[in-house]
Amino acid sequence: MQYTPSSNRYKEIPYKRCGNSGLLLPAISLGLWQNFGSVDNFENGRSIIRRAFDRGITHFDLANNYGPVPGSAEENFGTILKKDFPGFLRDELIISSKAGYTMWDGPYGDWGSRKYLLSSLDQSLKRMQLDYVDIFYSHRPDPNTPLEETMMALHTAVKSGRALYAGISNYKAPEARKAIGILRELGTPCVIHQPKYSMFERWVEDGLLDVLEEMGVGCIPFSPLAQGMLTDKYLKGIPENSRASKNDGSLRATDITPERLEQIKALNEIAKQRNQSLAQMAITWLMKDKRVTTVLIGASSVQQLDNNLDSLHQIDYTQEELQKIETILGN
Repeated sequence: MQYTPSSNRYKEIPYKRCGNSGLLLPAISLGLWQNFGSVDNFENGRSIIRRAFDRGITHFDLANNYGPVPGSAEENFGTILKKDFPGFLRDELIISSKAGYTMWDGPYGDWGSRKYLLSSLDQSLKRMQLDYVDIFYSHRPDPNTPLEETMMALHTAVKSGRALYAGISNYKAPEARKAIGILRELGTPCVIHQPKYSMFERWVEDGLLDVLEEMGVGCIPFSPLAQGMLTDKYLKGIPENSRASKNDGSLRATDITPERLEQIKALNEIAKQRNQSLAQMAITWLMKDKRVTTVLIGASSVQQLDNNLDSLHQIDYTQEELQKIETILGN
């Protein structure tokens, strides 16, 4: 059946300026890190993307190695774009990709060289059947490549028309400051930084957010639910088929310590008092900081997507609530 987007889609979600740029991003963005690869159900992923757009999500975040298999999330997304978002609808989307982690064998398929980043971008565009991406990121800093070379590759991507904006991800405060400064001198401002940030992962508060604010760069936290720990999934331990139950998962069973479980249960009680799920509270907790532009979520079903988007119904916090959360987190 032909997909027709909801006519009310831009009434569903607030949009916020990304740093000092002219780019507006939805309060919640959808990441295709997991659940959209070749091993996943294509129609399920397609339904999630359609629903996300119907509810006002215009920003879809990918990377060259998303899958599994690496590259397959971009391939599937490109197929969905061609089927459901033809013509002018492309102009209503912000599509991002990244390069920086292992993508192919040999010395040119990893890290931050100009060779790797630009070759990877060309491959990503082919997989997604696009002429350009809206944001192209250096996915992680490379300790063995001059930062100037990596940033020059992002500059080239923008100047060549293969990307509209440049971004960085997983850069600590000092290297982020330097990278942003290099891009500014080149005439291709860095518009956004994508760090791992949640109630359980707060390194960005030790200087990075200050750097981003000072230099006019937006922030899009990923893993706001701490790989599922900040949901009701682990309230009674580790269930079968959860990420923590898998040996090769991104969350290990050893991460669910008794102390962490007590924190999860206590946070869940505050969420219930706010008439939210724990996941909803974890998402909106990040939004309390004005330096956060948009929160990047994942989704394995339309129902889960809807639950996370419904967090926008309650985004305000009292000082008492914030203090209780800090006490639980040990701060």
